[in-house]
Amino acid sequence: MITFYNDKCALPKTQLLYICKMIKSKSSPFEFIALMASLMSIVALAIDALLPALDYIGFSIGITQAVDNQLLITMIFLGLGLGPLFFGPISDSLGRKPVVFMGFGVFIIASFICVFSQSLEMMVAGRILQGIGLSAPRTISIAMVRDTYSGDYMARIMSFITSVFLLVPVIAPAMGKFVLDHYNWQAIFYIQLIFSVLVSFWFWKRQPETLLKANRIKFSRTIFINGLKELSKSKRTISFTMISGFVTGSFMVYLSTAQQIFQTQYNLKEQFPLIFAGLSIAIGSATFLNATLVLKYGMEKMVTTALISFFSVSLLYIVLFLDTANPSIGILLTFFGLQFFAIGFLFGNLRALAMEPIGHIAGIGAAITGFLSTMMAVPISTLIGKYVTATALPLFIGFLICSTMALLILVYLKVSGNPQIIKKISFKSV
Repeated sequence: MITFYNDKCALPKTQLLYICKMIKSKSSPFEFIALMASLMSIVALAIDALLPALDYIGFSIGITQAVDNQLLITMIFLGLGLGPLFFGPISDSLGRKPVVFMGFGVFIIASFICVFSQSLEMMVAGRILQGIGLSAPRTISIAMVRDTYSGDYMARIMSFITSVFLLVPVIAPAMGKFVLDHYNWQAIFYIQLIFSVLVSFWFWKRQPETLLKANRIKFSRTIFINGLKELSKSKRTISFTMISGFVTGSFMVYLSTAQQIFQTQYNLKEQFPLIFAGLSIAIGSATFLNATLVLKYGMEKMVTTALISFFSVSLLYIVLFLDTANPSIGILLTFFGLQFFAIGFLFGNLRALAMEPIGHIAGIGAAITGFLSTMMAVPISTLIGKYVTATALPLFIGFLICSTMALLILVYLKVSGNPQIIKKISFKSV
């Protein structure tokens, strides 16, 4: 039996109706978490499984500068930022489920463009289009979580979802290398397609619509403008979205340069999938731990502590290794592990904090916040990534700059007014 309660021992009508739908469809909160994580994980698969193959793809399509390989990673994020501007408003009008299927359709077309690419320009176009397509399940999954939960409990659910989602980065590079060793780089894209079809079938069969018809917004030419005006009224949403942009940007630098650092600078080509998996576990363990701690300490305290840790580790690395060669691989992995453990407490909490004040326009809200954070992250990662050539030091300088800016925004938010009091919704499973 599942019991939901808050301070009045009753949930809002919309949440009760959704829970009734889940029970009727024989679904459960645990399946909901797994399904939302699967929708998000296709993004991770499309990025991380390709990392061991960047050099091979670059050679195949005629890339002459090694740093240009980073575009195959960063450009998919450009699509992930642009796509929600289209899919978010439509989901608030038509419902969540149809939009997810639209996105999968775009992703399938884009994947075939990548498979048959003969030039960098064509591959970049395919990767951008892949990002646009995958932005639908990625954005809508967040909107569906906001449709169903709120407050610190939303952050708890997002933490569980992210923990499951992070299983993909653990295994994706190893899978990509296995496919590359036994087949070719094109086969990696075919596996992504198979996984997306399986997840979409599961989503179609098991997930009820979370946006009730009574809560839908009639689609119009001004729906996006009205949503933007509504969102701009929330200082908290804008602030936490900007913090998310700096954190995502710094992490994207790592994603786009990890192959170059470990395979080129440290000559660890065979060990790269294992290293990547280990660092992903650091993020996953922090995210899982956050699901427990966030209900005790609250989202803002968790974010503040994590950002201070992120800043401190970056500063320590720079002080120790400024104007020196790369440290031993053990030391580098220790610093990376500490950084990513801190990041694990940020992703879910920042999205939940940004979405909390705009639950009534969750689709448009998820779209705009996702767009703003990604549009910040892409140029940040592209700029910093160009300097990561001989050592990993520029990466940590980028971490320091991004964490400093994030902390300044957080300080501004705290001193400019009292934090909004969020009503906590508790969950109990018997």
